[in-house]
Amino acid sequence: MKKTALIVQGGWEGHEPEQVAGIYKQILEEENFEVEVSDTLESYADAEKLKSLDLIVPNWTMDEIDPGYVRNVSEAVISGVGLAGSHGGMCDSFRKNVDWQFMTGGNWVAHPGNDGIEYMVNVKHSSSPILEGMADFKVVSEQYYLHVDPAVEVLATTRFPVAEGPHAFNRAVDMPVVWTKRWGAGRVFYNSLGHVADIVAMPEVSFIMRRGFRWAAEGKALYAGMADKSGAKAGVYTGMGDSQ
Repeated sequence: MKKTALIVQGGWEGHEPEQVAGIYKQILEEENFEVEVSDTLESYADAEKLKSLDLIVPNWTMDEIDPGYVRNVSEAVISGVGLAGSHGGMCDSFRKNVDWQFMTGGNWVAHPGNDGIEYMVNVKHSSSPILEGMADFKVVSEQYYLHVDPAVEVLATTRFPVAEGPHAFNRAVDMPVVWTKRWGAGRVFYNSLGHVADIVAMPEVSFIMRRGFRWAAEGKALYAGMADKSGAKAGVYTGMGDSQ
């Protein structure tokens, strides 16, 4: 039986959301997903439909969102639905909504030097199989500086500073590029690479996304099996009441 995925694309056109969504759709269909692509945030209005999915792929940059829509996505992920995305499409989606940032694991704050910076992505040895067998690689793109949840499991990093700026007066830091985290029973996956479609289409980046989509979507069935045996529940998040 095919897994189901929803890609919600839009927001700032500079990130080429439609083209990126097309690449993600192709990857997911190759992985035997039934894929719906939407160009409206109203796709997050149907809470029960969201809970019926295996995977939600946000691809929407720099906008505002109804807090109720964020609650619906959050509750779907808490119930076991996977959440996976990249670049500003997931971690610079809604700068005013801290609940979204808490769920996704971080938010963009800068890309020193802007586009066209050559930098290394260093794959970390971790307990996760997602990047197993992958070597470090170079990319020429935006180098994302993010504020990151300390609870994430970091799978790849990049070293700052490369470009000059006020941040360069601090010690060198290894900034997460790829991470995972849990949100209730749901698996959350993020990759900061993906400024435009050409970057997403790089073999290394599309490989990372393919593995991340697969990992995030597998969580729902695994949790259901565990819950059937143990009676465990993911719990309900009550922290959204006064956070916006």
